[in-house]
Order: sequence, then C-alpha cells, then structure tokens
Amino acid sequence: MANIDDKIAENVPGQYYVDSQCIDCSLCVNTAENNFVQNEEAGYVYVSKQPSNDDEESQCKEAKKACPVEAIGDDGE
Repeated sequence: MANIDDKIAENVPGQYYVDSQCIDCSLCVNTAENNFVQNEEAGYVYVSKQPSNDDEESQCKEAKKACPVEAIGDDGE
C-alpha cells in the first residue's frame, strides 16, 4: 500500500501520488498517459497531472489497481 509520507517529490498536489516503492514498470504510464510520467534517469514514475475528467479518473483508478508494488496512492481529496 502506498505511503503518503513517502511520496515522490515530483508528484503534483492532489488526490493521486506515487511513492518510493515504484519500480518504474511504466504500467501506469501506459494506462493513464495523461497523468503519469516516467523519470527514466531516476527510475520511477510520478503523477504529472491530476485527473480532470471522468476518463482520466477511471484510468488513474485502473493504474492504481494494477500497480504490481502498490506504489500509487489515492488520498481521497
């Protein structure tokens, strides 16, 4: 389960975030490409944009559910 106290600094403020458990598998980037960005140099993904419509919200939920290391959090904002 993602830890809000361990979230990656690049995450934009808001409901969804990625924490340091991320293994840079890019599943979330492929699932919600408008909301997640890969930092290839550092080896992790972060939330670059919070969802702004129902489709993006659905994609972020799907990415969270599919994350193999549960590094995506949803603080319910």
